[in-house]
Amino acid sequence: MRLGITDTVKHLLIINAVMFIGTLTIGNGKAFYEWFALYFPKNDLLFQPWQIVTHMFMHGSPSHILFNMIGIWMFGTAVERVFGGKKFLIFYLLSGLGAAIIMLSYYYFQYSPLEADILGSGFSQEEVKQMLTTGDVTRSITAQQQSQLQEMYSIFNSSMVGASGALFGILVAFGMLYPNSEVMLIFLPIPIKAKYFIPGLIILNLFSEFSGHSIFGQSNIAYMAHIGGALTGFLLMYFWKKNERDKYRWN
Repeated sequence: MRLGITDTVKHLLIINAVMFIGTLTIGNGKAFYEWFALYFPKNDLLFQPWQIVTHMFMHGSPSHILFNMIGIWMFGTAVERVFGGKKFLIFYLLSGLGAAIIMLSYYYFQYSPLEADILGSGFSQEEVKQMLTTGDVTRSITAQQQSQLQEMYSIFNSSMVGASGALFGILVAFGMLYPNSEVMLIFLPIPIKAKYFIPGLIILNLFSEFSGHSIFGQSNIAYMAHIGGALTGFLLMYFWKKNERDKYRWN
């Protein structure tokens, strides 16, 4: 494959870099997070609709943005050369949106039964919201209720940033377009064909999410967002490939 960088990938890297600089320099590192990170929709003090898009251009640390941008450059350039710029951008954004939807759905799946139990035990909606917003418990509670509220508090105040969901969609597209290309990364010095490497990476993310043991040594990685981006990328590739009028490229 040719080296270099394609136009849409280049512009995505620039936008991500500008957003990261803004995060570091504006509002003591907090303003950009409050405006553009993706918060749990029930947290109406922090959640805004535009965050569903803006969060995928935000990053939490230099290493976070570095690895994502290297991935987008390495794999996105090859994918854009097949798709063309317009279709690649749509694919990127839809993969990121799919990642966000899957992540938020997973949070709701965890949160809703806890909320139903707490409300069923006699708390009002106003009390629950006050406790989750401030962290202060307004009455005596049991150990079980304390555990439930702590889990709800963690989800209610969670935030999501990063291009990882979009990147995982790109990885799936790369694997389907170039299945026999050999991938060799810094932490993986042995070349592995894309058709084995990318499914293996997705399986490791599933293992990390449901086992509670992070393969990357960090506890704040949104593994379900990675899986959501990969699933969205796969579905887009599958249905686009079936369309006989469009074999990936838009003019």
